[in-house]
Amino acid sequence: MISLSSVEINAWVVAFFFPLARILALLVAAPPFNNAGLTPLVRLLLGLAIAMAITPALPSIPSMDPASGLGLLILAEQMIIGLAMGFAMRLVFSAIDLAGTMISNQMGLGFATAYDPQSASQTPVISEFLGMLALLIFMAINGHLMVIATLVRSFTILPIGLGAAASGSWSNIANAGGLIFSSGVLLALPVVVALLITNIALGVLGRVAPQLNLMVIGFPVTIVLGFAALLFSLSYLNAPLQQLFEFGLQSMLGYFVASN
Repeated sequence: MISLSSVEINAWVVAFFFPLARILALLVAAPPFNNAGLTPLVRLLLGLAIAMAITPALPSIPSMDPASGLGLLILAEQMIIGLAMGFAMRLVFSAIDLAGTMISNQMGLGFATAYDPQSASQTPVISEFLGMLALLIFMAINGHLMVIATLVRSFTILPIGLGAAASGSWSNIANAGGLIFSSGVLLALPVVVALLITNIALGVLGRVAPQLNLMVIGFPVTIVLGFAALLFSLSYLNAPLQQLFEFGLQSMLGYFVASN
């Protein structure tokens, strides 16, 4: 009969459940795994499969009682690390949503919203379109596999129970948020500039020919030219989107290993 001591049982629990906590936290926060179409059960099964696959190759974890104060503290730390890594990728898609919102407002389609199950709120249709396009590009370049590979690499760079995050980790997150905001503005800039020129031209036309009803003419002209500019810029979105995705993958570990 096989008999196991409490030390051996604790070692097995620590070796499996601590990595699982980081994995599940990332799956909750990181696109595309945080999509509302994935039920909690699917995320749980996926997290268990990833944990069982990578646990034998992970660095050794110091033996401890998982129910002790130290064990619970390390468990909470793994959840925070996983959430922060997922938040890094979520920022990238937030920049794309910001670009879509700016374009919608400039086109006069800010009122045209659709329910977004991802954010559980009403989202402008242009923002919804760009978000879906970015997600499809991300999946096409195997971004979901890159996220999992970065997660596995994090256990080597930031082992469980050994060491701590860099002192500037939280400032890195704030800096990344500012950079993502500027990236969203740059993504929307071509369409926004085109619409700005259109509005200036309509303003000059209104001064030259005051008898024209600009409320009737300007609205459809702005929408048509906005869609034309968006259609023209779609073919050039591939490179900046891939740069954003690379930045997000680097930020998943960059928060903790170095200060930006």
